[in-house]
Amino acid sequence: MAEVKICGITTTEALDAALDGGARYVGFVVYPKSPRHVSRDKLAALAARARGRAETVVVTVDADDELLTGLAAYAAPDWIQLHGAESPGRVSNAARYARNGVIKALGVARSADLAEADAFAPVADMLLFDAKPPAGGLPGGNALAFDWGILAGRGFARPWMLSGGLTLGNVGAAISASGAALVDVSSGVETAPGLKDPLRIAQFLAAARA
Repeated sequence: MAEVKICGITTTEALDAALDGGARYVGFVVYPKSPRHVSRDKLAALAARARGRAETVVVTVDADDELLTGLAAYAAPDWIQLHGAESPGRVSNAARYARNGVIKALGVARSADLAEADAFAPVADMLLFDAKPPAGGLPGGNALAFDWGILAGRGFARPWMLSGGLTLGNVGAAISASGAALVDVSSGVETAPGLKDPLRIAQFLAAARA
């Protein structure tokens, strides 16, 4: 059984499906290049609707202090997820904008990439392992997976979450292969980029628990 983060939520229908299904985390993307980007007003409304029912995560890419200050004011997120090329120093600085701390996403293609976690463990409160994006592609939400088995038996100084190409059909295998206690899904519960399907959300949550 794994806890689940439903990421890239843009509608109340998708949010309610995640909340009703027992998602531990709900994620909202603030990155204009993403099809899952939400405006500050929508972010504020969705975060308020989720507050107290799930832990809220605002996902950003190489955000500056001005943006993070605005996000903290609009959403008061439990977590800030940094999904860009942020340095350890930047990760440490971002912690003050969230109630629980910072999730740092790291791109993985092979076992050697996991060594990067050592640099971020002292400053991030949680790590997220995602498939490395294609050249010129978006940092995440690309429906790409990596070899989950390279995580099996690994010990990290921080809690970690598995992401990248997860679906209803493969989440069980991903949990078994990696040993993940936390999983993150975005494109795997969509009918089109940025369009979450409430039924797929419910089914994914049930599959992760099973």
